[in-house]
Amino acid sequence: MRVILIIVAAVLAVPVLIGLVGGWESTDGGQVAVVRDGGPLDDNKVRQVIQPGSGLTWTGWWSAVHTYPAQQRFYTITADAKRATALGVDVVTVPSSDGVNLGIEGTLYFTLNLDPATLKTFDDRYGTRTYKGELYAWEGDEGWSAFFGQAVRPVIDNALRIQVGGMRCAELVPSCALLGSSTLKAQDSNATIAKVQDGVNRTLARDLAATLGGEYLTGLRFTLARVALPEPVQQSVDRSLAANAAVSEAQARVAQARAEAEANRARQDGYDKCPACAEIEKLRALPKGITVYAPGNPQAVVIPSR
Repeated sequence: MRVILIIVAAVLAVPVLIGLVGGWESTDGGQVAVVRDGGPLDDNKVRQVIQPGSGLTWTGWWSAVHTYPAQQRFYTITADAKRATALGVDVVTVPSSDGVNLGIEGTLYFTLNLDPATLKTFDDRYGTRTYKGELYAWEGDEGWSAFFGQAVRPVIDNALRIQVGGMRCAELVPSCALLGSSTLKAQDSNATIAKVQDGVNRTLARDLAATLGGEYLTGLRFTLARVALPEPVQQSVDRSLAANAAVSEAQARVAQARAEAEANRARQDGYDKCPACAEIEKLRALPKGITVYAPGNPQAVVIPSR
């Protein structure tokens, strides 16, 4: 009986010892921590917020510590499926107004709002539930990416659909004009891309706060690098460009031949009017060092051998 009591006492003492040993937390320069009470007699409310780069801070026994990224983060969008990863690099394709699925290359920069009151609300809303893979938002890069993909990415995709969907393909990718024509008009897509980029930034600033329920992400800045055609469409454009280049080359050769023929006709006309001029041109064309020149003779020009 005494052995059983000792075992029970030891089992009960383990969490007490853990609580006594624990209860202290620190953060590095890239972390911010939200501490929630978790003792046997406590509620589960937010106790405190530990700012980045803090020393050892008393958090209370058995408290839960949720650490979030405190530095600027970035979310990369690509049109190349080979570059996609599970940690912040996603493939995004958006249809243009004329129905061409366009790949987006860009990056969203942002920072988690470090205001203590805002962080407490953020942890209440998004730090107490799990996301894809049963991960919490505070469980490292994997957890943050799971939260971001489920809560934030839909808003980004919607902003891109709104802005890109209002443009024709050729406005964003000039070579797209070849899909409906055999000629390519010179045009600059930079102004249109800048317009789309500005529109996405305005939309995100408005919709993210409304969707998430607060300004939890600050310093939002989306940079649109380029818009890409789908691979089959790009191959078709490349073939059209190659065909146009071949046509242009052939036309150049025809123009050159016409110019040469015209020059020859003009030259011959001049010789007909001035036979002496023709003879002078012949003499000028003779190689240096000749010893015999006899017009009409099959061997009219003789050059001594060395």
